[in-house]
Order: sequence, then structure tokens, then C-alpha cells
Amino acid sequence: MPIYEYRCLQCGRVFSFLVGVVADCGEPACPSCGGKRLTKMISRIARIRSRDALMEDLTDPTQIGDMDDPKAMARWAKKMGRTLGDEAGEDFGEELDAMLENPEGPEGEPDEE
Repeated sequence: MPIYEYRCLQCGRVFSFLVGVVADCGEPACPSCGGKRLTKMISRIARIRSRDALMEDLTDPTQIGDMDDPKAMARWAKKMGRTLGDEAGEDFGEELDAMLENPEGPEGEPDEE
């Protein structure tokens, strides 16, 4: 069942309308003002990709950026963390921010692994 997006020509609000459901079998109307003068919008599509394809894209050297720039590396690491989801850990993004704020580590010494 498709979801269409409309813009109300009276108040300008953009809203979604689920088509094909018995409960919503009527014509769409603006939820803000009740207007019926609508323009159907062109919606963005979702591209579904496998986890392997996502990881392959993220490990592509052209996607990583300048490896000597800590901020570029942090952006890449956050993107990787979002892709990994729960596997990266709940505080992954916050830990990256903390590392950028204090690259010397909590005690003033460079972090060593």
C-alpha cells in the first residue's frame, strides 16, 4: 500500500496519506486546515542494501576522507557506528566526541592500545 505525500495549497503543509486502506478509502484532506486543494509531491525512495554492501561502501578508501584529519576520521567513524548500530556500543558517538575534545586522553597522556 503506497504512502503519498501531498502539499496543501491553502496552508502549505506537507503531509502523508496512506492509500488503499479501507479506513482511508476517501480523498485525502489536509490534517491542519481540512483543505482539499492538494498537490501530490514526488517522494524520496528508499534504497534497500545488504549489510555487506553498506560495510563495503564504508571501507572504500575514497569514502574515508583525509586520514590525517581527526575531524574527517571522526565523521567516518560515526557513519560506521550508525551502520553497525548496537554492535558499536550505545556510547560510541559520545566517546568519539570526547576523544576529539581531549586527544591526549583523560590523564593528559596519549591513548595507547
